[in-house]
Amino acid sequence: MTGFQQNSCMHISFCCTGTKAAPWVDELRAALPRASIDEWQPGSPQADYGVVWAPPQQFLDEQPGLKGIFNIGAGVDALMKLRLPADAIVVRIDDGGMAVQMAEFVCHALIRHFRELDGYADDIRNRKWSYRKPRSRADFPVGIMGLGVLGERVARAVDHFDFPVLGWSRTAKELPGVRGFAGQDQFDAFLAATKVLVCLLPLTPETQGIMNARSLERLMPGGYVINVARGGHLVDEDLIALLDNGHLAGATLDVFRTEPLPAEHPFWKHPRITVTPHTSARTLREETIAQIAGKILAFQRGEPIAGVVDRKRGY
Repeated sequence: MTGFQQNSCMHISFCCTGTKAAPWVDELRAALPRASIDEWQPGSPQADYGVVWAPPQQFLDEQPGLKGIFNIGAGVDALMKLRLPADAIVVRIDDGGMAVQMAEFVCHALIRHFRELDGYADDIRNRKWSYRKPRSRADFPVGIMGLGVLGERVARAVDHFDFPVLGWSRTAKELPGVRGFAGQDQFDAFLAATKVLVCLLPLTPETQGIMNARSLERLMPGGYVINVARGGHLVDEDLIALLDNGHLAGATLDVFRTEPLPAEHPFWKHPRITVTPHTSARTLREETIAQIAGKILAFQRGEPIAGVVDRKRGY
């Protein structure tokens, strides 16, 4: 008999800010029929596990006995800012259907820039029939910061279109078709070899503001920035200055320091910046629930699970 079967009264509390609870709770109950699963309300009884997204501090304060906190997204930076129960493991989603979406988005932004499709669109609006000289992919090496589940999937997709692919991560990784760089000692060399910079890093104190004047100036002239990680990775004013002086050719930004992006923010009107509303990869409920349910069952059986967050590193 498994540990889960022995613990048929396992209680799971769902606390996801800004998320309609009913379909998640219903599908979690279907996936874990022996468990008691409810939406958290202030004063709710102690749960064994929490399924969360941006929970209030009150939830964590009222749930000191949690064994595990399962985040419905890949990014846990907001969760790491809270006071967490000392003995609870924190688990992030490995994919949840997001990796292929991220690969689609990054490749779209990359190809849109490389093929100068914005320029063609402007000409078409002005009824101008124009041509641009084809560019060589060899002149547009794509550097991906962060080679986790999402970064690896993006790297494979970019490689499919025959762009040179570089990858930078905290520790060395070997991926087919990817020229690897690792650690602070190789960061400048990575940047100098990159023309299109893609950020897929977790947001931690070490990566806060990593895309700043110093780092972005080291990109190849005419560089392009794609940020699909967190707004806190980018120093906004440094990007604008490098766009305005011509060192950078443009940027596609899907994430921002303040979301929604304030109406008065200069990113909205900058001619070389494409803004999207944090939509590069959305959590898919069915896949996410299946993954969380599987991890809870494995944890109950005492088996190792993927996605456990190292609290010291913040991811």
